[in-house]
Amino acid sequence: MKTAVTTLARTAAAMHFADQMALVAVPILAALVFDASAQTIGLLVACQSLAHLLGSLPFGLLVDRHDLRHLAVVSVAISAVGATGAALGIAFQALALFGISITLAGFGVVLFGLSALSILPRSEPVSALSAANARIELPRAFNAFLVPLAVGLIATADTATWLFPVVFLVLLWGLQQVRGLPHYPVQKVAKQYNVIKRLRDGVQFVLGHSLLLSVALCAIFWNFAFAALLVAMVPAVQILFAAPAATFGFAMAFFGLGGFLGTWTSRRIGAWVAPKYVLVFGPGSSALAMGVVYFAAQAQVTLPLYVAFFFVGFGPAMWLIAQNSLRQVVAPTPMLGRINAVIQTAIYGVRPIGALVAGGVVGTMGPQAGLALAWAAFGLSFATCLFSGLRRINSFTSLAGDAA
Repeated sequence: MKTAVTTLARTAAAMHFADQMALVAVPILAALVFDASAQTIGLLVACQSLAHLLGSLPFGLLVDRHDLRHLAVVSVAISAVGATGAALGIAFQALALFGISITLAGFGVVLFGLSALSILPRSEPVSALSAANARIELPRAFNAFLVPLAVGLIATADTATWLFPVVFLVLLWGLQQVRGLPHYPVQKVAKQYNVIKRLRDGVQFVLGHSLLLSVALCAIFWNFAFAALLVAMVPAVQILFAAPAATFGFAMAFFGLGGFLGTWTSRRIGAWVAPKYVLVFGPGSSALAMGVVYFAAQAQVTLPLYVAFFFVGFGPAMWLIAQNSLRQVVAPTPMLGRINAVIQTAIYGVRPIGALVAGGVVGTMGPQAGLALAWAAFGLSFATCLFSGLRRINSFTSLAGDAA
């Protein structure tokens, strides 16, 4: 009999395949199909993550008040419609349709992620949350390795037309899987509620909780840096490394391999390694790796680039699982959807800003300046964790006792 975690893991495999295809293929296809400038690449990367900025908070309200199974099913359907539009945009070289469809598909990813984060604490005890989070993150990490590698090998102007039709077929399989989830009844509220007040309550809880605030700030700087890196890398590969654009796909494959091994490692050691080490190591490894990328570009050598991208994936994958468990432990169940939404907004909502800023920097000052911008933001992310209460969390079990 399939458990809720098994069903979520299978559905997550389809959703993350689609999300990674958008993440990696958008900058490459923008250059190959649309002959896009750095500013246009930045705009398309912003479209891919814009859904997190616009959808997280309202979707958080939905998650707190509606059957989570229904929301999970709807989320996969939304992404399937977005994949269809993206395929049509490529086929007809309609840049606007492509960008809008990528954004729509992102809305599905946001809704699924928030639904899954609220389902897990209703299905698993606190002691099993870390392993459960790792299990549903493993498909993300695997796809983060597989998809960039495949795109790097096969992406050309001729093959571009069938990348998103494949995504659509995978999402149809995911839709079949997610229907196996049980229903999750919600507590009915007799009186009318104020939407703005409920959103404000979630924001205030995060701002008033020192650990969650530190997680949010770390995520803001890290994801700003990551979006800037995505925008800067394709021009950097072509201009600074003097390599083909597909090199970016291979670098992202190493990023995915690092994420996969980081997730696997977290699942194996999460029960006996203190969370404080993981919560500092994740952003710290990114800052160090970005320094390697910056100097590798100056030396025009690609091997250090691949190693650096591996560690940008490895440490943050472990950090993501740890902070997911952290917020599931300290957040009150009736507010979990809204609190997750606030953190998700911080994690992903800043990416459009980072992409647009980096597009402007790269377009006016060159890709080396874009890499420097990403390095500085990764450093701020590390400093936020290092000088916060995150470095003092010894176990989630004791944290649950303190929260109770």
